[in-house]
Amino acid sequence: MTSSPSSTTTRGRAAPAPAVAATGVALLVLALLTLAVATGWAPLARLDRSLSLAAYAGDDRSHLHSVVLEVLTAPGLTAIRALVLLPVVVWLLLRAARVAALWVAVAGTLVGPLTAVGKEAVGRVRPDFLRGGDRYDSFSFPSGHSSGIATLVVVVLVLAWPRLSPAARRPALAAGVALAVLVAATRMWLGVHYLSDVVAGLALGTAWALLTAAVAGTLPGGRTPLPGGPAPRAGGPAPLPGGRAR
Repeated sequence: MTSSPSSTTTRGRAAPAPAVAATGVALLVLALLTLAVATGWAPLARLDRSLSLAAYAGDDRSHLHSVVLEVLTAPGLTAIRALVLLPVVVWLLLRAARVAALWVAVAGTLVGPLTAVGKEAVGRVRPDFLRGGDRYDSFSFPSGHSSGIATLVVVVLVLAWPRLSPAARRPALAAGVALAVLVAATRMWLGVHYLSDVVAGLALGTAWALLTAAVAGTLPGGRTPLPGGPAPRAGGPAPLPGGRAR
């Protein structure tokens, strides 16, 4: 059955369903956790406290233990995100993918200030561990490391998706999720965040990266083709591999 030009154009410009679903879930989780933390919902507060005590590596942990945890948590740092994404921006500019380069720069740069606004708005105090939250004057909710790593993972996956084979996409997605969860977990092991902080951070970073990608049109099938991916057509049947039309 031949597709009509209008339906093909709609499919080419609409965000893919998985991305829409992921964005919606992330926004819902972020909204519910923000409401619960801001209102001091007792069940969540008790759960956060008990899990924080269970996960904390302890004030008496060895220096080596601390070093390992700091290394594992480093991918969530702003500096690491910049180190990874700056060459990507340059590569995209060299490939004349200016919109995609702008998206990467905006997503990677502004997630930090956006998270800081959330921290100030909610004003949650960090866990009171001597070698954990007591070391910081900043607020706890949401976790900046978690939002940062989620943004980085989503940006890299969106950029890599057109270049990955179908068989490689699932392992790549699993690896990205595993890295984000690992970084989030280290924030609890270090005693600087509660569970709801890191989950909200992951949700914020995911939603932010996907929403900005949707605006820029860089999601798979979007109006802004990425290097290595098929260019969307303004009308007519979509091309098959090899250049033939359906």
